Amino acid sequence: MPSQEPLLLRHHRPFLAFWFARIFTASGFQMLTVAIGWNLYQLTGNVLDLGLVGLVEFAPRVLFMLHTGHVADRYDRRKVAAICQSLQALIALALAIGSATDHVTREMIFILAFLLGAARSFEMPTTQALLPSIVPSALFPRAVAAAQSAQQSATIVAPALGGLLYAFGSVWVYGPTVILYVIACTLMLNLPARQTPLNKGKATLDSLLAGIRFIRSRPDILGAISLDLFAVLLGGATALLPVFAKDILLTGPWGLGLLRSAPAVGALMMSLFLARFAVERNVGRVMFTAVGVFGVATIAFGLSTSFWFSLAVLVVLGAADMISMVIRASFVQLETPDEMRGRVSAVNGLFIGASNQLGEFESGLTAHWFGTVPAVVMGGIGTLVVTGTWIKLFPTLANRDRIHVPVEEVKV
Repeated sequence: MPSQEPLLLRHHRPFLAFWFARIFTASGFQMLTVAIGWNLYQLTGNVLDLGLVGLVEFAPRVLFMLHTGHVADRYDRRKVAAICQSLQALIALALAIGSATDHVTREMIFILAFLLGAARSFEMPTTQALLPSIVPSALFPRAVAAAQSAQQSATIVAPALGGLLYAFGSVWVYGPTVILYVIACTLMLNLPARQTPLNKGKATLDSLLAGIRFIRSRPDILGAISLDLFAVLLGGATALLPVFAKDILLTGPWGLGLLRSAPAVGALMMSLFLARFAVERNVGRVMFTAVGVFGVATIAFGLSTSFWFSLAVLVVLGAADMISMVIRASFVQLETPDEMRGRVSAVNGLFIGASNQLGEFESGLTAHWFGTVPAVVMGGIGTLVVTGTWIKLFPTLANRDRIHVPVEEVKV
C-alpha cells in the first residue's frame, strides 16, 4: 500500500547505508571546499585564485566525461565510489599534513583541487547509477528526494562547521574530513553487490559515446535533461548575490550568508516533503510548473528591494528547483537500462555542471551589459520562455502522467 512505502524506505538497510554515505561524503566536500578557499586566500590574497580553483575542479568533469560513465557501467559501482572517496580522503590527509608542517603552497592546492575534481567526476555518475539498484522502483522517487535531503543538509550545515573549525587552524578541518570520507567509503563497500551482469566490453569510442546516442534516441529524456540545462543557465542568480546584498538590499556579510543559504533551506524542506509524499501522477505537468515557478521567483527576487521578501522568494526558488530535480532524476534513471545508467548519468552531470558554471558566467556578463536587476529579471523571463518552448518541443514529456511504468503493468 502507498501509505507503507515511507516506512519501507526508512527500514531499507541498503538505502540507509547509501544515505549516510551520501551525507558524510557531501559534508566532507563542503568542509574541504571552505578550508581550501580560506587557505588559498590566506596564502596569496588574490581573489582571482578563488575563481581559478573552481575552474580547476570543474575541468575534470569535461575532460573525463565519456570515461566516467563507462567506468560506472563496466566496474562494480560500490568499489568505484569507494575508490573515489578514498582518493578524496587522501587529498584531505595531504592537506592536513601540509598544514601541520606548514608546507601547503598555492601550486599544491591547485594540483589537489584538480585531483578532487577528478575523483568527484567519477564518483557522481557512479553513485547516481547505483541508487536504482538498491531500492525498488516504486520507492525510487522517494529515495531520490531523501538522498537530496542529505545533500542539502550537508550544504547548509557543513560549510558553517568547516568555518567554525577553521578558527582553530586549517588542520582541524582537514583532519575530520579524512574521517568523514573513510566512513563513507566503508558504508559504500557494505552495500549489496550489483545484480545486473557487468558490461565487459572494451572502452571503445563507440561505447563511450553510447550514453549520448541513447539520450538523443529518447526524446523525453533529452527534453528533461536539456530543460534543466537552459532553465538554470538563464535563471541562475547566485553569482550576483553579493551585489544584491551590498548595493540593493543594503545588508552585510551576514545577510549574504542568509541569502546563499535560503535556496538550500527551501530545497531541504521540499526534499523532506517529497520523501514522504512523492509525486505519482501528472509528473510532466508538475515538473514544468515547478520550472515556471523557478522563473517567476527569479523575477520577483530581481525586482525586490526588501531583504526579508528576497529571502522568502529564494526559499520558494530552492523548493521549486527541488521538485523539478527529483522528478527529472527519477525519470531519467528509471527510464535508462542499468547497463547504460553510468554513461547517461555522466552526460547528465556534465549538463548540470555546465548550467551552474555557465549560468554564473551568463549572469555576470548580462549584469555587466545591462545592469544587475535587468540581468536577473531577463534571466527569469528567459526561464519562462524556455519552459513554454520545451512544452511545445516535448509534448509527451509535458503530458507524462507517471514517472515510470513497470514492465509488468504495461499491457501487451
